[in-house]
Amino acid sequence: MECEEYCFETRLLHNRHKIDAATGAVSVPIQHASTFHQFDVDSFGKYDYARSLNPTREALEDVIAELEDGVKGFAFSSGMAAISTAFLLLSKGDHVVITEDVYGGTYRMVTEVLSRFGIEHSFVDMTDLEQLKLAIKPNTKAFYVETPSNPLLKVTDIHAISKLAKENHALTFVDNTFLTPALQKPLTLGADVVLHSATKFLSGHSDVVAGLAVVKDESLARRLAFLQNSFGAILGVQDAWLVLRGLKTLHVRLEQSQKSAIEIASFFEKQPLVKKVYYPALIDHPQHDLQQIQAYGPGAVLSFELANEAAVRSFVSNVKIPVFAVSLGAVESILSYPAKMSHAAMPQLEREKRGIKNSLLRLSVGLENPDDLIKDFSQALVSVREGQLVGQQGESK
Repeated sequence: MECEEYCFETRLLHNRHKIDAATGAVSVPIQHASTFHQFDVDSFGKYDYARSLNPTREALEDVIAELEDGVKGFAFSSGMAAISTAFLLLSKGDHVVITEDVYGGTYRMVTEVLSRFGIEHSFVDMTDLEQLKLAIKPNTKAFYVETPSNPLLKVTDIHAISKLAKENHALTFVDNTFLTPALQKPLTLGADVVLHSATKFLSGHSDVVAGLAVVKDESLARRLAFLQNSFGAILGVQDAWLVLRGLKTLHVRLEQSQKSAIEIASFFEKQPLVKKVYYPALIDHPQHDLQQIQAYGPGAVLSFELANEAAVRSFVSNVKIPVFAVSLGAVESILSYPAKMSHAAMPQLEREKRGIKNSLLRLSVGLENPDDLIKDFSQALVSVREGQLVGQQGESK
């Protein structure tokens, strides 16, 4: 693939913050100052109070804006802080349309916080444009998209949604956590705001909690900057530096993890004990073709369904390599149980309506050798099968 200037993996390293202008250091300085001396009573400098702007945080904000092809980036204390601040662009009486199998924290924010402030919402299967159109109201001011969605990996047509949003004078928010700008550029597809839990693939080492947002035009940048300063959920300088360091290896990490995820998804698809695999790279995924059009790859997260909750418990207790934990996008593979982790904030009835069953597991593939992971999953599935046979024998008695 030819690049106009530098290609993405080069830009991760060679950007406006590759060296410190003052010292020549090849690492962005960590500026711990909370306040900055002003040399003139009538004219303040660029930095005055660190909530408003800090040089280390600014470096991260500049880099993510460049990587997402946006005009301005914003760094927050968590992914939910980024999402919540973006939602503050809405006002009382506004209506937002949201991906139905959205992350549980976003579901909680919308249903239990925004609703208290008179902001309405509708959850919709955004892969169905006709259903989406029926959800639009005169007061619809935003479309909130997760693609691929968490945890069912549904793929939404960002360009089509953004076009529909513009026709209705609404904004399009896209959570790009699963793919990152290495694989998907929502702003170039028409979205207005792109959001990240930078805790995940962007930092990539399970050692920082952070959120990022990027916008595509200056007017929106000014509005979000005002909210970031007013709400104050900013990212600390140590964490900003850790995300900057993590970004340098994003391409090679995600490339390897995605390659392994494709192998593992194919393995699970062939296993009799696995009822269903959710992953956009698979030919039978309903939006397989769309994913190939709007993204550079399927990513490194997949979900799979076993027979029941008992099978899940057996699999989790016997698998050895992945950590069983909340989160994703790290150097180590992470196995998660959405019903009790990422989507615990969603009532069981709502989860089941969306297909998020108690038999569903989500896997974020790390940097381990994929053969080792497959061997591990194979032996765990053997344990599941043996458990089922013991149960069947008990029933026959």
